[in-house]
Amino acid sequence: MSVAASTPSKLGATVLLGRGLTPGKLRGLQRISNPNGTLTMVAFDQNSSMIDLAKKGLKAKGEDRDPTYEEIVEAKLDMVRHMAPKASGILIDAYYGAWPAIATGAVPPDRGLIVRVEKSGGPKNKRGGPLGSIEPGLSVEKIKLMGVDVVKLLAPFEPTELDSGQHQFDFIQKIYEDCRKFDILMLLEPVAFPLDGEKKTDTSFLNRKAETVIESARQLSRWCDVYKAEFPGTLGHESEEQLRDNLLALSECSQTPWVLLSAGVDYADYVTQVKMAMDCGASGILGGRAFWKEYFQEEGAEARSRFAAETGAKRVAEVDAIVRESGAPWFAKYGLTQDDFLNIRAAEGWHFRYAPGAESAVGSSGHVVRAGEVY
Repeated sequence: MSVAASTPSKLGATVLLGRGLTPGKLRGLQRISNPNGTLTMVAFDQNSSMIDLAKKGLKAKGEDRDPTYEEIVEAKLDMVRHMAPKASGILIDAYYGAWPAIATGAVPPDRGLIVRVEKSGGPKNKRGGPLGSIEPGLSVEKIKLMGVDVVKLLAPFEPTELDSGQHQFDFIQKIYEDCRKFDILMLLEPVAFPLDGEKKTDTSFLNRKAETVIESARQLSRWCDVYKAEFPGTLGHESEEQLRDNLLALSECSQTPWVLLSAGVDYADYVTQVKMAMDCGASGILGGRAFWKEYFQEEGAEARSRFAAETGAKRVAEVDAIVRESGAPWFAKYGLTQDDFLNIRAAEGWHFRYAPGAESAVGSSGHVVRAGEVY
């Protein structure tokens, strides 16, 4: 007598809900991921840095002026158009880039779209601690309505600077709750910053940077869905063994999948950082200037486009290969496998309990359709 093959048991959707993976957040993770669950994302939202680089490029050509709005828009579209196909997700701002990037198809329909919510720059306290705020005219709700997959929040954070730290923590909480309300994935980016007039090259800053990065992850990573971290240390300042220990500590502290930012380092150094981070538990990258900062040094629009199409795209593809080969799938952080998702089912009527604050439809007679009814 033959025994029929057993059917895999189904998993209730609570296996996801208990991990904060609601439909909108899960869909966001799917959209920004490679097929194996790693993440290769490129950032083009750094307005202040991009304007500064463009201004230096113009000055080198004899034009001592700021770039125009139109020039920044076209530069962003040009770079995104050439580099996005090599990435799993693209981060851009709403002011210059999001709508044109969607309308022109510069961000391909099969690539995840991330939009930042914070205002670029902003006030600081007397010690130099940032006091973040939402970009004027923007909100989490608006980003959701745009069809965007992920909200990104940059919130510089120093655990030992109490005034700025409390402000930034409250700011993070506000965005986190808004993302829960509108069921959209949240990507959080805390970065270390100089205090009391010091510079990022000063020994005092370099000595505390690693601990700031690790402690920030310990305090803040639970208040997001993907955590974007700085490299916890500095190449050449700490030993390779110490840097690896720092990376392992960062992975252990982060309660959500984490990805490595580039912080404007040169591309060769970023590749070194990426390799080390992937070996120590990172799920991918969200880098920016390391891929494209030389773009504005090129002479003329044609040369800039060629840089984006050749050098920029090649860099993204090279880092993507490292991420896919060595990165930890995001779902591993939640104790799940790809096969687990195949067996997840929702209880009938789940949508009645979903998003309790949202408006629900009723029939023309005022009758509310209930679970179990045939309609």
